[in-house]
Amino acid sequence: MSDDAGENWSAGVAIAGFAAVGVMMVADIVWDTTSGTSLGHMAVEIAVALLSLGAAGLLAWRLRQASGEARALAVNLTATRAEAERWRKEAHTLLQGLGEAIDKQFARWRFTPAERDVALLLLKGLSHKEVARVRKVSERTARQQSLAIYKKAGVEGRAELAAFFLEDLFLPLTEGK
Repeated sequence: MSDDAGENWSAGVAIAGFAAVGVMMVADIVWDTTSGTSLGHMAVEIAVALLSLGAAGLLAWRLRQASGEARALAVNLTATRAEAERWRKEAHTLLQGLGEAIDKQFARWRFTPAERDVALLLLKGLSHKEVARVRKVSERTARQQSLAIYKKAGVEGRAELAAFFLEDLFLPLTEGK
């Protein structure tokens, strides 16, 4: 049984319980009116009957309201999931195109396969130490490969290498926006 079904069942039992108490109290009040019970006793029974029936009505109303909210949330969740999936597909296509463009630029700069790997890791933000660990080379080798990359690309360092690719991704702000 799902959590929602369990909660609805529990609420249904509570509603039925309050309603049963209320109905029994009304029946007792009717019986007591024919048998001459005191007004104080009748007042207590009337209060209990009203409270029980009121609680049953309030719980039933709240259960209906919560069920409606749950249905609306389910519809919203479905729409949000569909939108997220659409965005993922669009982003995947764009990122694939960006990856191809970066690869073409690396080819223009005549990077070796090792330099391509190092350059991608640098663009992802890895330190020389992390690049060395990922590639299973010494940190000195990673630094030397980085210097060769910067020289071939005509940039001064990692920041300029990243800026080379990021510069054209961000459109300039237009006036009035």
